[in-house]
Amino acid sequence: MRRVAIVGGVRIPFCRSGTLYAELSNLEMLTTTLNALVEKYNLAGELIDEVVGGAVVTHAKDWNLAREAVVATKLHPNTPGVTLMQACGTSLQAALGTAAKIATGQIDCGIAMGSDTTSDAPIVFNRRFAQRLVKMQKAKGVGAKARLLKGFSPAELAPQPPSVSEPRTGLSMGQHCELMAQRWGITRGAQDQLAYESHKRAAAAYEDGFMDDLMVPCAGVYTDNNLRPEISIEKMADLKTVFEKSDRGTLTAANSTPLTDGASSLLLCSEEWAAKRDLPVLAYLTYGQHSGIDFVDGKGLLMAPTIAVSKMLERAGLALQDFDLYEIHEAFAAQVLCTLKAWEDAKYCKEMLGRDAPLGAIDRTKLNVKGSSLAVGHPFAATGARIVAVLAKLLAERGGGRGLISVCTAGGMGVCAILEGAETK
Repeated sequence: MRRVAIVGGVRIPFCRSGTLYAELSNLEMLTTTLNALVEKYNLAGELIDEVVGGAVVTHAKDWNLAREAVVATKLHPNTPGVTLMQACGTSLQAALGTAAKIATGQIDCGIAMGSDTTSDAPIVFNRRFAQRLVKMQKAKGVGAKARLLKGFSPAELAPQPPSVSEPRTGLSMGQHCELMAQRWGITRGAQDQLAYESHKRAAAAYEDGFMDDLMVPCAGVYTDNNLRPEISIEKMADLKTVFEKSDRGTLTAANSTPLTDGASSLLLCSEEWAAKRDLPVLAYLTYGQHSGIDFVDGKGLLMAPTIAVSKMLERAGLALQDFDLYEIHEAFAAQVLCTLKAWEDAKYCKEMLGRDAPLGAIDRTKLNVKGSSLAVGHPFAATGARIVAVLAKLLAERGGGRGLISVCTAGGMGVCAILEGAETK
């Protein structure tokens, strides 16, 4: 098995839905970030073995999104594109699949990527009217087409907006997370504090130049427009809850990620491929795991990462504390806090993870040290590649070490990975 090198990644700034990227499509954003990766690592004309990624919110015309993005770049036109989607874990899952092929020698290099825009969400007609349109396309003559309008009601023209609810439960991700927060006793104060720290750390990362080579401008935008450097706990405390209106509610707009537009990409390869092109190796992608959870039965929609991480640690022969850095995707502050609390809970670890002892606590000063999704935003499919690029750079700056990534997803799934710095023994 060959070591899988992470050369690095790049993304465009992330923007709140309906704001600065309101006129951009997934393809436009994805092409922008891919071309930025090409320029950053001198890949113009290079034949990349595979480019894998996709988007969660897509139009029917985007069925070939990855390949269309590749063709629109300066990469060699023979570079294949594979469209993949695993909700919020999309680009991390893309990286894991590509890494497995590199490790086994099937390929030498690959790009993992993701894009999402809820500003350009598909709006469709209801099923009955859509079926009328299909039949009318096939009908011969005006009379035949007219007969298909029999029984037509203007109500059929009412658009069907995209649903943010889980099909199996009818509840949104936020509603599910609110139930998790209540189940685990996560207070609003704790959630607000985590969100506050995320914004402050991300703002500091911009100020000290950490973000400079991880970002490329897009449509005149240079920074994430969700970031609030001036955020205060006092102002956060004044916000109303959004998913549970009663006194039990804890999730607000401040401690939950907003709907976001954006794209990111990540270059992976063998050590030999990188050396031949004089490319840096920031870190190595060494382990990955994904898992589902029976959220329909009430076990928590966003708790699957607890299972995935546990399985991955067993395979790697590591303890939860054997890491220098942790990147836990902040879909909601409550999700992060529920995950940490579950790993410390003996009963949960016994019943859900099959462990005789809890995984235990982590050093919170090592968690999301440059901020995360609560601050910068969360374009679903783009988040995984963003996190890998950040963690790989952090490990390179440290001169080695080990980092853990955990990403929760819609549909009751979790994707996780382990990165090791280039100097890790």
